Amino acid sequence: MTRDRDGPDTEPPDAAQTTVIDVVDLTYNYPGSAVPAVEEISFRVFEGEIFGFLGPSGAGKSTTQKVLTGLLDDYTGHAAVLGGEVSQQTGAYYERIGISAESPNHYLKLTGKENLELFGALFESEIRDPMVVLELVGLDDDATEKVNDYSKGMKGRLNVARALLHDPDVLFLDEPTNGLDPVNARNIKNIVLDLQSAGKTVFITTHNMTVADQLCDRVGFMIDGKLPVIDEPTSLKRAHGKRRVRVEMQGEDRVESQTFDLDTLSENTAFETLLASGDIETIHTEEATLEDVFIAVTGEALQ
Repeated sequence: MTRDRDGPDTEPPDAAQTTVIDVVDLTYNYPGSAVPAVEEISFRVFEGEIFGFLGPSGAGKSTTQKVLTGLLDDYTGHAAVLGGEVSQQTGAYYERIGISAESPNHYLKLTGKENLELFGALFESEIRDPMVVLELVGLDDDATEKVNDYSKGMKGRLNVARALLHDPDVLFLDEPTNGLDPVNARNIKNIVLDLQSAGKTVFITTHNMTVADQLCDRVGFMIDGKLPVIDEPTSLKRAHGKRRVRVEMQGEDRVESQTFDLDTLSENTAFETLLASGDIETIHTEEATLEDVFIAVTGEALQ
């Protein structure tokens, strides 16, 4: 990775990719606040990349996304998406981006299908068949039900469907699996991966480190309005992990565990004796999780 400006590493190994989101020294202050919600952050997101913005509530993730989606335009610094400064974008900008906010905002007296038809009428470009999009998020059987009768998870999935309706080039997803059961959460993750396969760029804000680890090519750690780290999840876990092996074995009345240094494993007679005992239940390396890395780097726990 290279450092072409102040701040964390901003480019993946193949820096020749097309830049889709370009942010330099972005700062945003909410009226009446003495402390910036976002303070001089810089990063790039590249075409076809799934980029994760990670951090606890109040870290500045959603504020950054609101700037990038044109909801907050009185920022300082540089924030460009698809080649244009966001504060100068016109209505045509929303023909090319899709937005799924954490808190769904639907017309509750309309059905799921009617909601998509209504929002679809706002676009000048051709939209996808609402029933096809509803099927994609697992709501086709509930298409004619009023959204007021939808569960929280169903409303969240309808929000994702609305973001996909006009086949945008860039997707902004805020906590896309929040409130979903494991099956539907996996479905949303698969949709995100399929979007990437189709060449779309996906910007995810979340405090769910497991989701980020499973989906994102690179992640940025957001804390107190700053962005101290940007890197690939695998690289972060490798850098902060322990080169150790934990062995679990069956004791007399419970499962016990021992830890061995990975680099000297072949010379460790205690490990060889344990292998020969036949009592081993599991063997695995002690890899750091993204949450472990986040706490180590920022000193803050996720909420």
